[in-house]
Amino acid sequence: MITASVVLYKTPLDEVDTILKSFAPGPERKLFFLDNSPERDSALTFLGDLTGVEYIFNGENLGYGRANNIGIEKAIDAGSEYHLVMNPDLKFEPEMIDALADFAGSDPDIVYVLPKIVNEAGTVQHLCKLLPTPADLIFRRFFPNRGVFKKNNERYVLASFGYDRVIDPPCLSGCFMFMRTKTLKEHDIRFDGRFFMYCEDFDLIRRLHRIGKTLYYPEVTVVHRQARLSYSDWDMLRAHIVSACRYFNKYGWFRDEERRMMNGRILKELEACRK
Repeated sequence: MITASVVLYKTPLDEVDTILKSFAPGPERKLFFLDNSPERDSALTFLGDLTGVEYIFNGENLGYGRANNIGIEKAIDAGSEYHLVMNPDLKFEPEMIDALADFAGSDPDIVYVLPKIVNEAGTVQHLCKLLPTPADLIFRRFFPNRGVFKKNNERYVLASFGYDRVIDPPCLSGCFMFMRTKTLKEHDIRFDGRFFMYCEDFDLIRRLHRIGKTLYYPEVTVVHRQARLSYSDWDMLRAHIVSACRYFNKYGWFRDEERRMMNGRILKELEACRK
């Protein structure tokens, strides 16, 4: 069985419909909708009648990580082999899930897979990253395309490898998190509830990277209508800053030996491929 969870918050009905068509829940695929909206939307009542779908209204905004932890617990209880945490603003072919399962099943050390993510125009989104330093996040948010800051950002998102082959970076986007459920269970890995929104994916993937391979796999593709709300909404920017501060308080602002080691390993791997 493969399970998946999607956090909703005043999510448009067309996005819910697209996710349903993409994941195609059924007897061997179960989809958990975790609704953090302030009020239950009567338009979503049909979800309770669908095979392979469970709708959970939380009654409050638990945050992205805490809500998805409910989905992870349900995946473990269901005995799923893989659990997918995904954003609602995605679109993909249902067969892609089987392709990811086949790839992950080829190596028991694979604990996380991110497929190629593109925007609606087909442009690849650079979602493989180094573990960030404070400067990386500041430059990326405020000066992404200016001189030396542009070079720093390209290094941070590993742009030089072309996004055309499998690599094992220590940090990947959390918009589509295909994970081995056994690893989550045996190592008691859940989202850190201190991150309300943003950086919770960096934190969880970093902990998975200690255990096994967290791979970028470009042979299958997902379309992501990326909103990047922290670039247009001051409340989201504030939430991003708070989460970033909590992340660096947890791992270290300027001295982070694990960051240095993990980043050095992927940079050395990419440099060897260029020779």
